[in-house]
Amino acid sequence: MKKMPIVIFILCFSILTLLGCSNQANETNASGEKKTGDLKIQVVLKTLSHPYWKSVEAGAKKAGEDLGVSVEVNGPPSEADVIDQVNMMDNAISQGVDALVVSPSQPSTVSNVFDLAKSSNIPVLLVDTDADWKDKVSFIGTDNYSAGKEGGKYLASLLKKGDKVALVEGAKGNLASDERIKGAKEELKKAGMNIVAQQPADSDKFKAAGVIDAVLQNHRDLAGVFAANDDMAIGALSATNQAKINIPIVGLNGGDEATKLISEGKLAASVAQSPYDIGYMGVENAVKTIKGEKIEKRIPTPIKVVTKENAEEHLKEIQ
Repeated sequence: MKKMPIVIFILCFSILTLLGCSNQANETNASGEKKTGDLKIQVVLKTLSHPYWKSVEAGAKKAGEDLGVSVEVNGPPSEADVIDQVNMMDNAISQGVDALVVSPSQPSTVSNVFDLAKSSNIPVLLVDTDADWKDKVSFIGTDNYSAGKEGGKYLASLLKKGDKVALVEGAKGNLASDERIKGAKEELKKAGMNIVAQQPADSDKFKAAGVIDAVLQNHRDLAGVFAANDDMAIGALSATNQAKINIPIVGLNGGDEATKLISEGKLAASVAQSPYDIGYMGVENAVKTIKGEKIEKRIPTPIKVVTKENAEEHLKEIQ
């Protein structure tokens, strides 16, 4: 009978040892890599002050929840704050994150910080806006040139040959905006439209209103506007309302506010992207990359033209 406590002690010690080994096995995998729950992914967007980027943020965070990884999303106050964005990437690298998911505001300025990430063995995935950096893991997002073409084509269908059209760009050097304008301009010129103005408005509502107000001073017979994002399209609408003229205005993003205005017949259309999917797929593919899985160098996301006919349906989808 006196031997029983010793037997129990040995049994308990064995169980605790096994549990300890099990916990150790959960901390790392066979190759010593971090377990999924310890992974930290930094997402750096152009800004967090716009509904479009809020949707990208929501998708990224949902992917983090679903996959059990830590996801932090940052972005400067404005898309024009290029240096702020670069500093955010620098900080993420110094913190030793496991992957960097970035939408570069000005792709030409980020090569050095991306090189720093590479030297720190941090994979870089680009979302929404591509950059000419050969070591990126993947670009995930809309083909902005094709999206611009769709917007330009739809605007041209509402006009007649020779009509005057204004183009409203984003911030200078913003590759996504530049590609959208390029595609729209190509389709509008092909249809015989007269491009009378092409001005930047930094993806800002109020600046876009100022741009179109100035255009109308010289071209009261302006017949249409293509804006490289919804905020600028809404700004253009504000200017035309102030001038008491009614012309078709086409934006790009397919966000909540613009879609409501389309359903009310105030905006003509918006080329909808899939910002939530862009954010989700960015994090999802970052996790795959960290785990050593092979992913495609280019992962496209769908687009569609939102008009009054399908605006209500699209609004339900994005909500």
